[in-house]
Amino acid sequence: MLATAKLRTRTKGAARTAVKALYYRCISGIVAVLVDQGRLVRTGDVLDRFGGGDLPDGQQSWYGRHVVKAYRKVHGGDPVRVWARHRTTGKWVHVYVYNPADPALLAGLHNYKATRHLADRAAYLTAA
Repeated sequence: MLATAKLRTRTKGAARTAVKALYYRCISGIVAVLVDQGRLVRTGDVLDRFGGGDLPDGQQSWYGRHVVKAYRKVHGGDPVRVWARHRTTGKWVHVYVYNPADPALLAGLHNYKATRHLADRAAYLTAA
């Protein structure tokens, strides 16, 4: 009887999680598909590509803020947003996504002190 109750509770929890994931996927729409295809990238994906994936979450967040600031300066508005699962907490968060060749991504690397060491590597990889 106790095992059945535990199984029922776990099944309900899994169903709620699946419904929540489907909901966020639906409201993100085509933007989520473009992120999956790699045609749009999150700042965390960029850091992973350039070797900064081991930075703490707080530093990755500040890098994202520097990128948004550079994007607004160049384009005059906000980038596109998408709902995504946070890498460490698993919570759903609203994050900005960018074109992989957007100059704001490199500007953010140069402007933020904790990611400056990745800027040279990024410039080399994007030129190659």
